[in-house]
Amino acid sequence: MRLLVTGGAGFIGSHFVRTVLAGGYPALAGAEVTVLDKLTYAGNPQSLPAAANLVVGDITDPVMLNRVVPGHDAVVHFAAESHVDRSLTDPAAFVTTNVLGTQLLLDACVAAGVSRVVHVSTDEVYGSIATGAWTETWPLLPNSPYAASKAASDLIARAYWRTHGLPVSITRCSNNYGPYQHVEKLIPHFVTRLLDGQPVPLYGDGRNVREWIHVDDHCRAVALVLTGGRAGEIYNVGGGTELTNRRITGDLLRLCHADASLIRYVEDRKGHDLRYALDGSKLRDELGFTCQVPFAEGLAATVRWYAENEAWWRPASALAVVG
Repeated sequence: MRLLVTGGAGFIGSHFVRTVLAGGYPALAGAEVTVLDKLTYAGNPQSLPAAANLVVGDITDPVMLNRVVPGHDAVVHFAAESHVDRSLTDPAAFVTTNVLGTQLLLDACVAAGVSRVVHVSTDEVYGSIATGAWTETWPLLPNSPYAASKAASDLIARAYWRTHGLPVSITRCSNNYGPYQHVEKLIPHFVTRLLDGQPVPLYGDGRNVREWIHVDDHCRAVALVLTGGRAGEIYNVGGGTELTNRRITGDLLRLCHADASLIRYVEDRKGHDLRYALDGSKLRDELGFTCQVPFAEGLAATVRWYAENEAWWRPASALAVVG
């Protein structure tokens, strides 16, 4: 199989690529991988193995797409602007990349006759939920420019399946954590600051609830959907571990041997969703997916990775936007 991975130099995409090329997904054994990445601030070629064929390019460039996409059997579409805080100040970049970029990529897939596409999305498209958990049929009620742009790209993906017969599936995942995540995101941002003995900014009163999943579990779910999921279907990928931001801050303080005096409560983010929760029973029942990385183990290993890999994250820390 020849596999094209967009955004493959980013946090989640690079983990998927490393695992494919290491033989971690038996159904993808022997796959040749092309990574297409714009290499913005969030893309790092040092996160990729040497066996990956890296093409530097922008998914909003149709000429480049029509040169790169042909010859690939499947496309996994991770490429996106993804940081909510940045979307509040520069929404146009999110609409351009996430909406237009997805449409142009799918155009190229149709033209090239690609036989399988997975569009990787987010639980944030559903908005906020007070109790219970979202199923895949829940209405889309995004509350940030980032979430709205991802919801729009989901609808475009579905339209290309319905209109053109493109065999695309959509995954919607909860908050990811793990090694190689850019330091603007909550866990690495807090860990790297605490390792430096610096205070950490906690939005509002810290009661916002997120559901966490290790990047290894998320990528395994994507591989299952790629090889066994149904075209035109949406699959929620939930981690099953719900924590308030205040609780996860406490866990990080403990793992970094710091104390609560380093917490700084800051003005809440505009339109900050209170709670996310996914019902992942469809993915479990259809494809047998269950999470394999216990949260406590995964978080401790993630903190150790940042402590041991300063050379990877230090250059990016000056560019981080709080989040």
